[in-house]
Amino acid sequence: MSRFGAAILGCAGLELTADEKALFREVRPFGFILFARNIKSADQVRALCDALRAAAGFDAPVFIDQEGGRVQRLRAPLAKEFRPPLEDVALGPRAFWLRARLIAHELRSMGIDGNCIPTLDVARDETHPILRNRCYGTDVETVVRHGRAVADGLFAGGVLPVMKHIPGHGLGTLDSHKDLPRVGAPRNVLDHTDFAAFRALNDLPLGMTAHLVFEEIDPQPATISEGMVKIIREEIGFDGLLMTDDISMEALSGTVRERGAAALAAGCDLVLHCNGAFDEMVSIWQRCGEMTPAAQTRAEAALAARRAPDDVDIAALEAEFDALTA
Repeated sequence: MSRFGAAILGCAGLELTADEKALFREVRPFGFILFARNIKSADQVRALCDALRAAAGFDAPVFIDQEGGRVQRLRAPLAKEFRPPLEDVALGPRAFWLRARLIAHELRSMGIDGNCIPTLDVARDETHPILRNRCYGTDVETVVRHGRAVADGLFAGGVLPVMKHIPGHGLGTLDSHKDLPRVGAPRNVLDHTDFAAFRALNDLPLGMTAHLVFEEIDPQPATISEGMVKIIREEIGFDGLLMTDDISMEALSGTVRERGAAALAAGCDLVLHCNGAFDEMVSIWQRCGEMTPAAQTRAEAALAARRAPDDVDIAALEAEFDALTA
């Protein structure tokens, strides 16, 4: 098998342009990601997913951020509206499994087979509002129980989970879309809290990095820190496919092309680029190129983790979830 391009890419609109098709044929990115700008109707989304895979030349995974609450790219009437996860913490793991299984059903019906959850960041009072109510709990044990339930629910529905934001964003007090958060917590605290949540789910096939600095470990953001990626691999024990958080977020300095190259040099397997800007995607491909052999092996393992949805009564699951959340 020829190697994948070391990227997950977006596209600009509701259908592919001729230039996008040509670029995706050349790059053969590992996967794609959709946003609200790419969504109009169920038939249109299915057609777009088909076009993305045709351009890549293989059954590429198509990802989305469908968390519930504020971060939910598919909205009613195309999809069920869910509350932010933190508001449902008291309902327990079954509710988290149900919501993930229902989300997976909706995604698969439109050709989407990857979801950038579970969110394993441990919420604190000081966690920035852009993230806090997207978390699954305020202690490690709760986050792990709910995170495992979400991953299992997605798998059962034929959707690949992507755990984020490894090694933990819960102590970030700034919005990494705009600024670079810095965490001064001691290493032993991190080992037993933020890092521990990801260690408990280190068997998942895909993970997404965090754009923040752990000051006691490395002055560089985790996404571009060789030391932090080593911790992710060796101490957290994650041997799955490691993607960056969106490389166009302003927590990172330099051009998008430079950020992507720095992430791959630090040990990330591929670059996630979300905004669909064509020139930026070209520059990432020119600088980052194909996956390394090790990254390719992890990518193939992630693809092998895909499975057909279980045969379940979706209406019954939805009724159960509605009763739990009434």
